Amino acid sequence: MDDDVLHSTVTAVADDIETMETRGAATIANAAASALRTQANESEAETPAAFRSEMRAAARHLLDTRPTAVSLPNALRYVLRRMEGDSVEALRRSVEAGATAFCEQLDRAQDDLGEIGANRLRDGDRVMTHCHSTDAVACIAAAVGQGKDLTAVVKETRPRKQGHITARELRELGVPVTLIVDSAARRYLDDVDHVLVGADAIAADGSVVNKIGTSGLAVNARERGTPVMVAAQTIKLHPDTMTGHTVDIEMREESEVIGPAEREAIGEITVENPAFDVTPPRHVDAIVTERGQFPPESIVTLMRELFGEGTREPWAKEGAAGRQADRETGL
Repeated sequence: MDDDVLHSTVTAVADDIETMETRGAATIANAAASALRTQANESEAETPAAFRSEMRAAARHLLDTRPTAVSLPNALRYVLRRMEGDSVEALRRSVEAGATAFCEQLDRAQDDLGEIGANRLRDGDRVMTHCHSTDAVACIAAAVGQGKDLTAVVKETRPRKQGHITARELRELGVPVTLIVDSAARRYLDDVDHVLVGADAIAADGSVVNKIGTSGLAVNARERGTPVMVAAQTIKLHPDTMTGHTVDIEMREESEVIGPAEREAIGEITVENPAFDVTPPRHVDAIVTERGQFPPESIVTLMRELFGEGTREPWAKEGAAGRQADRETGL
């Protein structure tokens, strides 16, 4: 389908997700579902087949922006699998209802997750964070709401320094914050009671895909005996990994790491900027979701409950030619 059929909201949301103007798994998922709702509301499709094709095209356009952020395809799956009806109007209403229900569930999920995660935090605990996770902050916020006094060691998390966002949000909660450079984490692990991180995706075996540096932090924490808690809504679960698929690790622009003048001064070099790494389940003590807390090895049970044994991608093109195109584009 031609891009000119896509609503401007869809293309704007896709651009914001790709450039990280819109960040955080829940925020990305909410934006994607809302964009599908706008596409449905404003669609000028005259037949049900044209409407379905248009919605799938919008989903594919959104999907291409962040390959590792599994909350994005999970949001698209939720909405498109509820698209049903024999007329354009019926299809439109089903998409609107699906997107609205998804966003409402999303609003409740983080509060529920925060309360569950807060139960693992004790009065007087010191917590170390990495990057920025609204789910992780929700756990601390709920603990503070319970009257617990907490302090935090916040890694700045290069190259984009998302840790600064975490530091600001924790200070707004009244939590004393010590901001450190990433390479200082090991020095401070003896002084913290928990490592608390979020996740961009969780695989069926309990592996955690999160901001680059998470895996090294978890290894050091395990050596020190510091428990590692991963706060992740169920939209972070990656159902494709149940059928053997791996999680794509996004490589971002070198300009986030080094500027043109610095690069020229150094000379000919290769610059790589992986956005994420994978933490094996053996280095994680618990994965906290809005459905409860789980040992990482048992997360597949929850995944099967939510998604079944496999997934069929609702944004795929129809017909034999479409299936071939999907294989060629990875969709």
